Amino acid sequence: MKEIAEKMMKSYEKNQTAGVERGLILPDREEVISALKDLRKLMFPAFFAAEEARGDLLHFAESTLNTVYYKMKKQIERAYLFDGKSAESAEMTIKRFIEALPCVRDTLFTDLQATYEGDPAAKSKEEIVFSYPGFYAIFVYRIAHILYLEGVPFIPRMMTEYAHGKTGIDIHPGAVIGDYFFIDHGTGVVIGETTVIGNRVKIYQMVTLGALSPRKGQSLAGVKRHPTVEDDVTVYSGASILGGETVIGKGAMIGGNCFLTQSVGAGVRVSAKPPELTIKEGKKE
Repeated sequence: MKEIAEKMMKSYEKNQTAGVERGLILPDREEVISALKDLRKLMFPAFFAAEEARGDLLHFAESTLNTVYYKMKKQIERAYLFDGKSAESAEMTIKRFIEALPCVRDTLFTDLQATYEGDPAAKSKEEIVFSYPGFYAIFVYRIAHILYLEGVPFIPRMMTEYAHGKTGIDIHPGAVIGDYFFIDHGTGVVIGETTVIGNRVKIYQMVTLGALSPRKGQSLAGVKRHPTVEDDVTVYSGASILGGETVIGKGAMIGGNCFLTQSVGAGVRVSAKPPELTIKEGKKE
């Protein structure tokens, strides 16, 4: 074991990151996830904190906000220090984050309404909050997006990748998504960093809103490389819409399995021809 450990030491010395060399600590993933769970309680106390919130909802909200404040402040400080920024700026960041939470909750209830109205299989809004992966992924995205806009390193992506692992839905925290957003079923959905989505948009499983040239890697950082989807658009399962200059016009409908790398106008319906089936009967004995 000692011989292997010595080899590991050589690997450590060869492949350290700048932060480790400076003795810095990355944000604690478990603490970030714990804060997300607290935030879910704060947004939906009747669902995820019924006992804690019973009797004095105001006290519960204030107590939970304080818990989130101190958990997140510590993790944001770590993220800033590791990234070469001042830890003092975490104080203002966490204050703005906390102040934004009531608006986030209001927006989430537009998403809840859109999901209920858009899915005839939904028996109630309560069922959606408790069990729909699309709604959970949107909740995490809306929290992470605030931190992304604040320029917080690491933590926004930690949050959305946690949701990705739980739901199979990959929403980058940098995407800009309007109100009344609905992801139906959701598995395999990918929404890239520079995607812009309007209001009342509905997308189904296996939809990709992606980039055209990911092979260019870091040279594309900061470039608009994902599509814009305007208000009242529906994108059906398996569709791929790619490219930063691609715009899907208001009220358009993109059919299942379509592959789009060009813009379409308002109200346009796009569909792919069904594949030709070949059916062969088995040999009879």
